[in-house]
Amino acid sequence: MTDEDPLQAFLDDVHLLAPDRLSTAVASRGRQLGAEETVVYLADYEQLLLQPVRGEGVPPRQELSVEGSIGGRAFRRVEVLSTRVDGRTSRLWMPLLDGVERLGVVEMLVRDLTPTLEARLRALVSLASELFVVNDKYTDIFAQLRRRKTLSLAAEIQWELLPPLTFGSDRVVISGALEPAYDIGGDTFDYAVNGPTADLMVLDAVGHGLPAALLAAAAVGAYRHARRNMWDLPDIAAAMNDVIAGEFTGSRFATAAIARLHLDTGQLRWVNAGHPDPLVVRNGALLRPGPCKPHPPLGLQTRKPDVCAMQLHAGDRVVLYTDGVVEARSPDGEFFGEDRLADFIHRASADGDPAPETLRRLMRRVLDHQADHLQDDASIVMVEWRTGDERQLQI
Repeated sequence: MTDEDPLQAFLDDVHLLAPDRLSTAVASRGRQLGAEETVVYLADYEQLLLQPVRGEGVPPRQELSVEGSIGGRAFRRVEVLSTRVDGRTSRLWMPLLDGVERLGVVEMLVRDLTPTLEARLRALVSLASELFVVNDKYTDIFAQLRRRKTLSLAAEIQWELLPPLTFGSDRVVISGALEPAYDIGGDTFDYAVNGPTADLMVLDAVGHGLPAALLAAAAVGAYRHARRNMWDLPDIAAAMNDVIAGEFTGSRFATAAIARLHLDTGQLRWVNAGHPDPLVVRNGALLRPGPCKPHPPLGLQTRKPDVCAMQLHAGDRVVLYTDGVVEARSPDGEFFGEDRLADFIHRASADGDPAPETLRRLMRRVLDHQADHLQDDASIVMVEWRTGDERQLQI
């Protein structure tokens, strides 16, 4: 053991560290801190399994079930868990987080664990998570590891378009999900938090497969371009409409809900382009926004759409979704429906599930409702508005 600080040494390593050496470096610096073994696991695209990232000096491990393992529970609950191996040795399971976005977990075998040592190991895991995110831009290794089966080309395009699945601050929590993870076509979503506002968009491009994915990609590009130019919602919708109408023939179109939440006041504004209106879950009850004039889908509009508005209460959860969620149909013909959606979100909140876990479980429930066979793509974004004064922040 040298006097070299392992965390500082880890930072020095990373500038010339090849992505395939990252797990090795984490394990090495973990040993310097006092962890006899360190293994990083990444969640697969469906968030059903945790896959170990192998490397030189990393002890061999098998994949873990998110639903049926202690590591999976640490992932689901976003909390550090510890089990006793013997009188002096503990096995730690720490969530691997990018902000509040769940990437996976880290397993550490530690002798003579103290609060100070645990804090140092937490710092190593936090640094490692950021490095996995950065290195993912330079390699295919982690994307390949996260696949339980082959992605369709359309799904490959859609996953590359997505923002991080979860963002959280003291003012807002945003979380999204989409299925089928390996074969998604025309559904997508996007968001951005810019100072006092959070911009949100959920889109359903007509059709399936690659043609739908290409239309969705163009629509998302137009959305980001207009949003970054700081345009208002009707102008953003008009820009997206013009791109779809101008570049895609044969009456191709996309439905969308495009929203903006003012974080200081809780005012929610949105435009409806042939899409389901947002739902609001307040204290367990489903609220439907007041009358809001719908407009034709993007690509078929002849004028800018009107803006709808609603005042939120602190703790409200706003749900933007595509029809593949509520119109998921069971084998006997029963729709999943808006009431079941709202009830599931309320019960998950009462159970203490954080927002990303709520949506992960929701998508599993939607798939179960359709006997594991979606007839349509399904995507959803849930937004919780906060005043910043809540005593306990659950992300």
